[in-house]
Amino acid sequence: MRSRFPRLFRLALLVFAFAPALVSAAEVKIVRVWPDYRAADSFVRIGEYFGGKEKSPELIVRSQEDSRAGYYFLTRFKADAALPGSILALEYVLPGDESPRVQFFPLDLPRGSRAVLAGLTGPDWPGAAVAPTAWRLRLLGPAGDELVREQSFLWSLPPLPAVASAAPVDAATPARN
Repeated sequence: MRSRFPRLFRLALLVFAFAPALVSAAEVKIVRVWPDYRAADSFVRIGEYFGGKEKSPELIVRSQEDSRAGYYFLTRFKADAALPGSILALEYVLPGDESPRVQFFPLDLPRGSRAVLAGLTGPDWPGAAVAPTAWRLRLLGPAGDELVREQSFLWSLPPLPAVASAAPVDAATPARN
Protein backbone atom coordinates (compact mmCIF):
# COMPACT_ATOMS: atom_id res chain seq x y z
CA MET A 1 0.00 0.00 0.00
CA ARG A 2 1.36 3.40 -1.03
CA SER A 3 1.57 6.22 1.48
CA ARG A 4 -0.34 9.45 0.77
CA PHE A 5 2.19 11.46 2.74
CA PRO A 6 4.37 12.47 -0.24
CA ARG A 7 1.34 13.80 -2.13
CA LEU A 8 0.08 15.77 0.89
CA PHE A 9 3.59 16.99 1.56
CA ARG A 10 3.91 18.27 -2.00
CA LEU A 11 0.50 19.94 -1.79
CA ALA A 12 1.47 21.64 1.49
CA LEU A 13 4.72 22.91 -0.05
CA LEU A 14 2.81 24.28 -3.00
CA VAL A 15 0.33 26.10 -0.74
CA PHE A 16 3.13 27.59 1.39
CA ALA A 17 5.05 28.63 -1.71
CA PHE A 18 2.13 30.73 -2.98
CA ALA A 19 0.90 31.92 0.43
CA PRO A 20 2.95 35.18 0.44
CA ALA A 21 1.49 36.16 -2.94
CA LEU A 22 -2.03 35.50 -1.69
CA VAL A 23 -1.47 37.47 1.52
CA SER A 24 0.14 40.44 -0.22
CA ALA A 25 -2.71 40.62 -2.73
CA ALA A 26 -5.25 40.81 0.09
CA GLU A 27 -3.38 43.38 2.22
CA VAL A 28 -5.01 46.52 0.87
CA LYS A 29 -7.96 47.33 -1.34
CA ILE A 30 -9.71 50.41 -2.63
CA VAL A 31 -13.32 50.44 -1.51
CA ARG A 32 -14.39 53.42 -3.61
CA VAL A 33 -13.11 56.58 -5.35
CA TRP A 34 -15.14 59.79 -5.54
CA PRO A 35 -13.50 62.36 -7.85
CA ASP A 36 -14.82 65.93 -7.59
CA TYR A 37 -13.79 69.57 -7.52
CA ARG A 38 -13.74 71.23 -4.08
CA ALA A 39 -13.61 74.93 -3.31
CA ALA A 40 -11.20 76.18 -0.64
CA ASP A 41 -13.96 77.17 1.78
CA SER A 42 -15.34 73.61 1.88
CA PHE A 43 -12.32 72.69 4.05
CA VAL A 44 -12.80 75.40 6.67
CA ARG A 45 -13.95 74.02 10.04
CA ILE A 46 -15.07 76.05 13.04
CA GLY A 47 -11.82 75.42 14.90
CA GLU A 48 -9.90 77.40 12.28
CA TYR A 49 -11.94 80.52 13.09
CA PHE A 50 -10.57 80.35 16.63
CA GLY A 51 -6.93 80.12 15.59
CA GLY A 52 -6.76 76.37 15.10
CA LYS A 53 -5.16 74.46 12.28
CA GLU A 54 -6.91 72.61 9.50
CA LYS A 55 -8.49 69.47 10.87
CA SER A 56 -10.32 66.83 8.88
CA PRO A 57 -11.58 63.28 9.41
CA GLU A 58 -9.86 62.33 6.14
CA LEU A 59 -6.14 62.23 5.51
CA ILE A 60 -5.49 65.14 3.11
CA VAL A 61 -2.59 65.30 0.65
CA ARG A 62 -2.28 68.12 -1.89
CA SER A 63 -0.04 68.79 -4.86
CA GLN A 64 0.37 72.39 -3.60
CA GLU A 65 0.24 72.47 0.19
CA ASP A 66 -0.69 76.18 0.36
CA SER A 67 -3.70 75.85 -1.97
CA ARG A 68 -6.91 74.16 -0.94
CA ALA A 69 -9.12 74.61 -4.01
CA GLY A 70 -8.71 71.93 -6.61
CA TYR A 71 -9.78 68.60 -8.01
CA TYR A 72 -9.77 65.88 -5.34
CA PHE A 73 -9.97 62.12 -5.39
CA LEU A 74 -11.63 61.00 -2.17
CA THR A 75 -10.50 57.40 -1.85
CA ARG A 76 -11.45 54.91 0.85
CA PHE A 77 -8.75 52.31 1.49
CA LYS A 78 -9.08 49.18 3.58
CA ALA A 79 -5.74 47.77 4.76
CA ASP A 80 -5.04 44.67 6.86
CA ALA A 81 -1.76 46.21 8.06
CA ALA A 82 -0.26 49.69 8.22
CA LEU A 83 1.61 50.70 5.07
CA PRO A 84 4.15 53.38 6.03
CA GLY A 85 6.26 54.85 3.26
CA SER A 86 3.68 54.20 0.54
CA ILE A 87 3.17 56.43 -2.47
CA LEU A 88 -0.13 57.36 -4.04
CA ALA A 89 0.38 57.81 -7.79
CA LEU A 90 -2.36 59.77 -9.52
CA GLU A 91 -2.32 59.77 -13.33
CA TYR A 92 -4.82 61.93 -15.19
CA VAL A 93 -5.60 63.32 -18.62
CA LEU A 94 -6.97 66.84 -19.00
CA PRO A 95 -9.50 67.69 -21.72
CA GLY A 96 -7.69 68.49 -24.96
CA ASP A 97 -4.49 66.72 -23.88
CA GLU A 98 -3.38 63.38 -25.27
CA SER A 99 -0.67 62.45 -22.82
CA PRO A 100 -1.32 61.73 -19.16
CA ARG A 101 0.13 63.76 -16.31
CA VAL A 102 1.22 62.17 -13.04
CA GLN A 103 1.36 63.40 -9.46
CA PHE A 104 2.94 61.47 -6.57
CA PHE A 105 1.83 61.81 -2.95
CA PRO A 106 3.80 60.29 -0.05
CA LEU A 107 1.37 58.43 2.18
CA ASP A 108 1.57 56.59 5.49
CA LEU A 109 -1.59 54.50 5.28
CA PRO A 110 -2.74 53.22 8.68
CA ARG A 111 -4.28 49.81 9.34
CA GLY A 112 -8.04 49.53 8.87
CA SER A 113 -10.43 51.64 6.85
CA ARG A 114 -9.18 55.11 5.97
CA ALA A 115 -10.37 57.90 3.68
CA VAL A 116 -7.72 59.85 1.79
CA LEU A 117 -8.30 63.13 -0.06
CA ALA A 118 -5.67 63.49 -2.79
CA GLY A 119 -5.93 66.92 -4.38
CA LEU A 120 -4.56 68.52 -7.51
CA THR A 121 -4.47 72.10 -6.27
CA GLY A 122 -3.16 75.53 -7.17
CA PRO A 123 -1.52 75.77 -10.60
CA ASP A 124 -1.74 71.97 -10.96
CA TRP A 125 -5.49 72.23 -11.76
CA PRO A 126 -6.98 74.57 -14.40
CA GLY A 127 -10.25 75.43 -12.61
CA ALA A 128 -13.62 74.45 -11.17
CA ALA A 129 -15.28 73.90 -14.55
CA VAL A 130 -12.71 71.29 -15.64
CA ALA A 131 -12.98 67.55 -14.98
CA PRO A 132 -10.39 64.98 -16.02
CA THR A 133 -11.05 63.04 -19.20
CA ALA A 134 -9.57 59.89 -17.65
CA TRP A 135 -7.69 58.98 -14.47
CA ARG A 136 -5.89 56.12 -12.72
CA LEU A 137 -5.01 55.96 -9.04
CA ARG A 138 -2.34 53.48 -7.84
CA LEU A 139 -0.99 52.77 -4.36
CA LEU A 140 2.68 51.84 -4.49
CA GLY A 141 4.59 50.16 -1.69
CA PRO A 142 7.88 51.55 -0.32
CA ALA A 143 9.80 49.43 -2.87
CA GLY A 144 7.71 50.83 -5.76
CA ASP A 145 5.59 47.72 -6.28
CA GLU A 146 1.93 48.28 -7.11
CA LEU A 147 -0.34 47.21 -4.25
CA VAL A 148 -3.73 48.23 -5.65
CA ARG A 149 -5.22 50.38 -8.41
CA GLU A 150 -8.50 51.93 -9.48
CA GLN A 151 -9.19 53.72 -12.74
CA SER A 152 -11.91 55.46 -14.66
CA PHE A 153 -13.69 53.71 -17.51
CA LEU A 154 -12.05 55.91 -20.12
CA TRP A 155 -8.57 55.07 -18.83
CA SER A 156 -9.08 51.46 -19.88
CA LEU A 157 -10.00 52.29 -23.48
CA PRO A 158 -7.28 51.83 -26.11
CA PRO A 159 -5.91 54.99 -27.71
CA LEU A 160 -7.48 56.09 -30.97
CA PRO A 161 -5.49 55.20 -34.07
CA ALA A 162 -3.84 58.07 -35.87
CA VAL A 163 -5.99 59.24 -38.76
CA ALA A 164 -4.22 60.32 -41.93
CA SER A 165 -5.45 63.65 -43.16
CA ALA A 166 -7.24 63.64 -46.51
CA ALA A 167 -5.37 64.98 -49.53
CA PRO A 168 -6.41 68.51 -50.46
CA VAL A 169 -9.05 68.66 -53.15
CA ASP A 170 -8.27 70.72 -56.23
CA ALA A 171 -11.29 72.70 -57.39
CA ALA A 172 -10.30 72.18 -61.04
CA THR A 173 -10.32 68.39 -60.68
CA PRO A 174 -13.78 66.82 -60.99
CA ALA A 175 -14.86 64.57 -58.16
CA ARG A 176 -15.05 60.84 -58.90
CA ASN A 177 -18.00 58.75 -57.86
